[in-house]
Amino acid sequence: MKKTKIQISGMHCASCASIINRALSKKEGIKETNVSFANSNAMVEFDEKLTSESKILEVIEKSGYKGKVLDNNQNNYEQQDKQLQEEKKNYKRLFFIGLIFAIPAFLIGMVLPMFGVEVPYMGYILWFLATPVQFYIGKQFYIGSYYALKNSSANMDTLIALGTSAAYFFSVIVMIFGLEQGQYFEVSAILITLVMMGKYLEALAKGKTSEAIKKLIQLSPKHAIIIKNGKEIKIPVDEIQVGNIIVIKPGEKVAVDGIIEEGTSSIDESMITGESMPVEKKKGDHVISGTINKHGYLHFKATNVGENTTLSRIIKLIEDAQSSKADIQRVADVISGYFVPIVIMIASITFFAWYILLGSTLSFAMIIAVAILVIACPCALGLATPTAIMVGTGLGAEKGILIRGGEALENAHKVKSIVFDKTGTITKGIPEVTNVTNEKVLEIAASLEMGSEHPLADAITKSAKNKKLKIEKVIGFKAITGHGITGKIGAKSYYLGNRKLMSHAKININKIDSEAKSLEEEGKTVMFLASGKELLGIIAVADTLKESSAEAVEQLKKLGLEVYMITGDNERTAKAIAKKVGIENVFSDVLPEDKANYVKKLQKDGKVAMIGDGVNDAPALAQADIGIAMGSGTDVAMETGSIVLMKNDLLDVPRAISLSKKTIAKIKQNMFWALIYNVIGIPIAAGILYPSTGLLLSPIIALLSSLFNFS
Repeated sequence: MKKTKIQISGMHCASCASIINRALSKKEGIKETNVSFANSNAMVEFDEKLTSESKILEVIEKSGYKGKVLDNNQNNYEQQDKQLQEEKKNYKRLFFIGLIFAIPAFLIGMVLPMFGVEVPYMGYILWFLATPVQFYIGKQFYIGSYYALKNSSANMDTLIALGTSAAYFFSVIVMIFGLEQGQYFEVSAILITLVMMGKYLEALAKGKTSEAIKKLIQLSPKHAIIIKNGKEIKIPVDEIQVGNIIVIKPGEKVAVDGIIEEGTSSIDESMITGESMPVEKKKGDHVISGTINKHGYLHFKATNVGENTTLSRIIKLIEDAQSSKADIQRVADVISGYFVPIVIMIASITFFAWYILLGSTLSFAMIIAVAILVIACPCALGLATPTAIMVGTGLGAEKGILIRGGEALENAHKVKSIVFDKTGTITKGIPEVTNVTNEKVLEIAASLEMGSEHPLADAITKSAKNKKLKIEKVIGFKAITGHGITGKIGAKSYYLGNRKLMSHAKININKIDSEAKSLEEEGKTVMFLASGKELLGIIAVADTLKESSAEAVEQLKKLGLEVYMITGDNERTAKAIAKKVGIENVFSDVLPEDKANYVKKLQKDGKVAMIGDGVNDAPALAQADIGIAMGSGTDVAMETGSIVLMKNDLLDVPRAISLSKKTIAKIKQNMFWALIYNVIGIPIAAGILYPSTGLLLSPIIALLSSLFNFS
């Protein structure tokens, strides 16, 4: 199976997307397709043995539209934006041309007669004004209707073409045969011009929803300076290769991902992570494409280039999310598919009911039918979901919350339980010295640990260096697996380790054992330091909590979620950590490969979100209904998480859930009002209130309300 992305031009309403979708879904070899009117593109998954990209493009062209296969480079996003700008320009041009003819038609046909002013040859003048609007400005509606009919479908074009054609050709017959009925040339001219105004407003709205992607694209510089043969050479960013040494000066943007080889500086990563404070960088640290070098002169080696950079992948992730389809949108698509034929049927029945059964004039019945056709608006229903998803994912991206698709955005609000990994998620993932008897104990311990590769050794030596303590030379260093270490400083022998080591060395720890147990109950690892038979003190090391962990858990509980913690730590340590952040439900002593099974068990009671660091938690993240990966653009986080938290801030978890709830609420609100509008508007347009109140909705008022509904 292969996935391809196709840019589509020529779509001018949500129903167009449905027509292309149906045509593609009938093609042999196509497994899944999602055509987005909001993004003017299609995501197609197909079997390369049964069909090809060229055949898919043929299907799109036979449906009346033009398609172009896109790859994942920045130029494509620029081309899409260019297409949108051209679309806006075209609708604006057609709207103003329409106004040139529609305004005089409106004045001559509607305004002046109200004041008793009759313009000589008024009918012929209106005919002259309406014709270019009907067949030049409105040409696209006839073309769209033809291709919709060809695909056994109907769309917004069908409604507009039928309604305006009825008004126009009825008026032509009146003029040619000199009938007594009034003509409605000005109605067709004004209707088409107003539709063009709606299309222009809609194009403007589409432009606003893609602002998140535009801002990210603008982050990438066009050129970069690399060092080649000892010289600095300026080249286009697209020509940078993995391994190139890139020079970045103060104030410049980082062109690609890389590792610093030389220099120190602070990097503004706010545009990628949402974190406002610049991050200090030194040799060996990673830099991310699109970030800004605040000060300092850096040389870094390119590690990810082109479409593999963090920035490019974020752009692709956001666009894929905005192009994706949530389950609730499929409901809207089904409704939209039946909507237009039903409206045409209602208009036809109403016309015959008024003209034949109720004995109204032909012009009266026709105007009611036209009003029904133009008031109906499937666009509002079709745009309710994709527009909200585009805005929701865009807002999330601006806050450093990357949501991989409409399905993830929709499912997040349904989550009942949320499971946190401990290390690197609730905690910082880096052990730190939290308690020590005195600085002398820390100094000796650090000297001993300089020869150790144990993770706890790093915490001790780092703490001593931060305090600028003296590190002594150790001889006779020995690591005793599962116990600790021994060594000599000068003439003295020292032991640093757990109770087993103290027992082995026959050292009495009773005087501080209660203090040690108290620290262990807090989830800390305690080490004893002794010399000879004398106990010198203790050092406690712990993986400390992230500052936001407790508050994030509290906010999730307020959202009504059941919160769990899962860890490979022993039960006592796990419960100690969980208690500090307010989590009552704990799974301890769990192997990484078994985490997915615990998630699966919770799924029996509802949808589950799993939060992890995106590496050893990958199976659990994949098993969960929503996998939330921590990590500032890490490769695995991007691949395994439905949602990626670029700032590593747990407070973004409740923010993501809240964003989902607000987005889905907005979608339901949009769909409700789109349906209610039609349920109320169509009967009024059909004249249901006319017998009792004399109220009749003119086609122009009907169209204006229709435009207001979807804009």
